[in-house]
Order: sequence, then C-alpha cells, then structure tokens
Amino acid sequence: MVCVTVDRLTTERGELVLRRDGRHHEIVSNGVFLMDTRDGRSERELVRAAVRGPGARVLIGGLGVGFSLAEALELGAAAVTVVEIEPAVLRWNREHLGTTALADPRVTVVLADLAAVLRTDSGRYDAVCLDVDNGPEWTVTAGNAALYGAPGLAALDRLLAPGGTLAVWSANAAPAFEARLRARFGTVEVRTVEVPRGEPDVVYAARH
Repeated sequence: MVCVTVDRLTTERGELVLRRDGRHHEIVSNGVFLMDTRDGRSERELVRAAVRGPGARVLIGGLGVGFSLAEALELGAAAVTVVEIEPAVLRWNREHLGTTALADPRVTVVLADLAAVLRTDSGRYDAVCLDVDNGPEWTVTAGNAALYGAPGLAALDRLLAPGGTLAVWSANAAPAFEARLRARFGTVEVRTVEVPRGEPDVVYAARH
C-alpha cells in the first residue's frame, strides 16, 4: 500500500503532513513520523497510568490522533482539557480521523503552546498527561525540550491537585529524564508497551 498525502502545510514550526495508508492515517512533522491511527495502546496507557478513578480532572498536552482523549473519557473523567498547538491537527481529527470524542461536553480544547499554558493556567488537575513529542530525548520542536527539564517539571507539578499524577509518553527509554522525575517526585512508575518494530514505548508516571 502506497501512502497518499491528504494534506500538507507549513506552520511556524515547519512542515506538517497528514498521510493515509489504506484505512489508517499518520502525521509527520518536518519529515519525522509522529503518530498514526494503527494502534494507540501506549497513548491509552499514558492516560491509564495517570487517571486513578472516575471524576478526574484531566489535562492532556497534545491531541495526537485522539487515543488519549478517548481513553480519558472512557475512564470517566469529569472534565478533560486538551492543549494542542497546531490548528491543523484539530481540524484533521474532526474532518479525517473521525475523533468523535471532541464533541463530548466534558472536553475543552485549547489551541496554544503548552509552555505558554503552563505559565498562565491556575487550574488543578488530578492527571496531567504529556505527549507532545516523540519523548523527552526526541523532541520534534526545539522549544519543547524545556518541558522536560527541571523548570518544566516544576511548572507541570504546580498544576497537579493533591494526590495527582503526571504521566509522560516516550518513544524510548529516557534515563536522564527519569532521574529528573525521581529528584522531584516521591514515586515514579515506569511502564513499557511493546511495539511492532524498535524499542518499546515508555510511559513515566510520577506522583508525590
């Protein structure tokens, strides 16, 4: 099966492409594969690691192809805020990917840079789920590296309600990032999800 380009555009962060491969879609940023609709197990695991019961207030950094959002709603979240920097990704979810979860009244979508939201958001969340790159050591946008450093973790920590969990998705193990998590949080859980090719995806879940 040959991939077909569905949409291609240039953003402030470079080229963004939506491709279709049979019945599946994939998103590529500046030539780097980001995500597709084939599986979603690790994106769902990201949310399961953070949401510890129904009624949770959830913040998701990165809409992706909608797996994380759908999982949060299925787990009974009371409110889900999704921060997505690219308007095209939101549009593609609605027009091409069939992400029906976006219509749920519990969902609020904020079109903004997550780093900017962290500076202004005064909310308190039971779960904060971060999936804006291929991981702490494989950032697609240079500015996102700060999210995974000590100041970024401090900003994410400030959004957590007492007993809340920060979960971070990574396409590979990130030992230096794990060390930073352990320096700040009392408990860090590492979950791996096998993938068809390459290293397992990794979910880091941290809480006090």
